[in-house]
Amino acid sequence: MRLIDTHVHINFDSFAGDLDAVARRWREAGVVRLVHSCVEPSEFDHLQRLADQFPELSFAIGLHPLDVEREWTDATAATVLKLAQSDARVVAIGETGLDFFKASNHTQQMEAFDAHLAIAHQLDLPVIVHCRDAAGATAERMRRFWQANGPVRGVMHCWGGTPEETQWFLDLGLYISFSGTVTFKKATQIQAALQVVPRDRLLIETDCPFLAPVPNRGKRNEPAYVRHVAECVAALRDLPVEDLAELTTQNACQLFRLSLPTACAA
Repeated sequence: MRLIDTHVHINFDSFAGDLDAVARRWREAGVVRLVHSCVEPSEFDHLQRLADQFPELSFAIGLHPLDVEREWTDATAATVLKLAQSDARVVAIGETGLDFFKASNHTQQMEAFDAHLAIAHQLDLPVIVHCRDAAGATAERMRRFWQANGPVRGVMHCWGGTPEETQWFLDLGLYISFSGTVTFKKATQIQAALQVVPRDRLLIETDCPFLAPVPNRGKRNEPAYVRHVAECVAALRDLPVEDLAELTTQNACQLFRLSLPTACAA
């Protein structure tokens, strides 16, 4: 069984002491590719070093919406564009999006989101979209961009919206990615949203080191645990886990234009 974890943050300090062991465990779990998201452009050099160390790692470049107020300028947009063009291992723009939870800088977030969408459109790269307490505004912003410029490929990562909100983003052509939250006992809304996602638009992720799935909830999350997400999603969709793993792996390859290691290729 082969799996792709489509959203990790293994550059965080919580992995500094045992990253080689973490990598051994993800390989033992069947994880053959990882997509590393980016919180801020200053991480770029570190992400390149990680990709040198772990050939199965590709990465994104962008600025998280919660950091926009502190860091977003026209120069930041230029930096994101330049870095995205500088390394073929950049497979996405982001994470970007809108986060209105305890945040009041909505206008600035939307301007930064628009700029990320424009870069993704220019480079024909997908966007990794973070959306918290802002589904309506996120969908409307994307609709306006699509109408003015044409569609952009992308994924709603660590999705937690309602089935109705899920359909908004499916209608925009986006993929929907589920994290460890789908395994939580009380996550009935997320589990209901899972049921409306077509097979060819479904992805899985850990968002590690956050949101470890059951049975590791409350611990540091890591890429190997994407297998638990796969098992839960497979059970909820009434699929063999091997089938779920294969379809989500193929979906990730399609969205991010990933190739699989030769030993794992079909």
